[in-house]
Amino acid sequence: MAAAVVTPSGLEDGVSRSRGEGAGEVVVERGPGAAYHMFVVMEDLVEKLKLLRYEEDLLRKNNLKPPSRHYFALPTNPGEQFYMFFTLAAWLINKAGRPFEQPQEYDDPNATISNILSELRSFGRTADFPPSKLKSGYGAHVCYVLDCLAEEALKYTGFTWKRPTYPVEELEEETVAEDDAELTLNKVDEEFAEEETDNEENFIDLSVLKAQTYRLDMNESAKQEDILESTTDAAEWSLEVERVLPQLKVTIRTDNKDWRIHVDQMHQHKSGIESALKETKGLLDKLHSEISRTLEKIGSREKYINNQLEHLVQEYRAAQAQLSEARERYQQGNGGVTERTRLLSEVTEELEKVKQEMEEKGSSMTDGAPLVKIKQSLTKLKQETIQMDIRIGVVEHTLLQSKLKEKSNMTRDMHATIIPEPAIGSY
Repeated sequence: MAAAVVTPSGLEDGVSRSRGEGAGEVVVERGPGAAYHMFVVMEDLVEKLKLLRYEEDLLRKNNLKPPSRHYFALPTNPGEQFYMFFTLAAWLINKAGRPFEQPQEYDDPNATISNILSELRSFGRTADFPPSKLKSGYGAHVCYVLDCLAEEALKYTGFTWKRPTYPVEELEEETVAEDDAELTLNKVDEEFAEEETDNEENFIDLSVLKAQTYRLDMNESAKQEDILESTTDAAEWSLEVERVLPQLKVTIRTDNKDWRIHVDQMHQHKSGIESALKETKGLLDKLHSEISRTLEKIGSREKYINNQLEHLVQEYRAAQAQLSEARERYQQGNGGVTERTRLLSEVTEELEKVKQEMEEKGSSMTDGAPLVKIKQSLTKLKQETIQMDIRIGVVEHTLLQSKLKEKSNMTRDMHATIIPEPAIGSY
């Protein structure tokens, strides 16, 4: 596993940079897998922590649970994640050869984060992001800081990445499944012919068997005393028998369309049903007799209880009848009470109205406001009467003046119609 070099800028937005055209501007393009890059960093971090044996040195001593593969990549419990973050960071800084005091749970988080970032910068790592990104206890920046500290701790301990060594896989012996051992009569010859051409190792070589037989015959003819002794190893013989035995089984598959098979099946099912029916019928008869006896016992007990409790039942019936009568009387009385309550409410409303009227009349009798209003009205009437008198006088004076003027006009006209005598003689 190769160590991945991750920068905080790559963690910030997970982008790939390419050189643009023109004046050499840097064009930032976001890759499709950028959002999942911190999961990869977190998995690498877990592997590095296992190489540093953090389970024995840190978790067991502090009674902590081992974090999952995506513990710092996903938000679960910010308080718990932040505590685990600064605990791991302090342990990794100490592993990297720098003395760092283990922070406590109630310490100032800003001071703790600033101390961790200062130690990270002292290792030559960049941290161009605000410290508030680490307060949540999860995210790409938390994974980046812990991954850098883990790499520094691995460097300090002298760990180097080596090429992986792959184990040599041993070829297993071919095993023949028992399901493949079932053969039909129509395919026996074909399968034997194919297996002879394809897998000659799965069968016993006849030439070898003939040679062994001929050799045994020669030995038997040469040594009669060794006739009951075999030169073949028993273990090899048993292995060969176990290997060949499944192929020697021949199973004839029956045709389900044959009516004879259906008849045989019907007879078998009939015999099975009859045998099961006999047993089931006996059990059902036994169950029926037990249920009948139980019902008889229950009926006899019920009759006995009814006879013993007859007087109590009669008393209960009488009490129930009395209760029904009392309920009827209660309902009747309740209806009368309701009617009287309604009448009482009406009378109370009328009484309230009468009281209100009496209070209004009493307040009007004792109150001097109406008298004051009367006096003010009289004063106003007097003023209006004086004004009317003045207006009447003015109108009478005007009328008198007009009459006098009319009379003087009439007198002047009369004098104008009489001709004086000296005036007549002059004509």
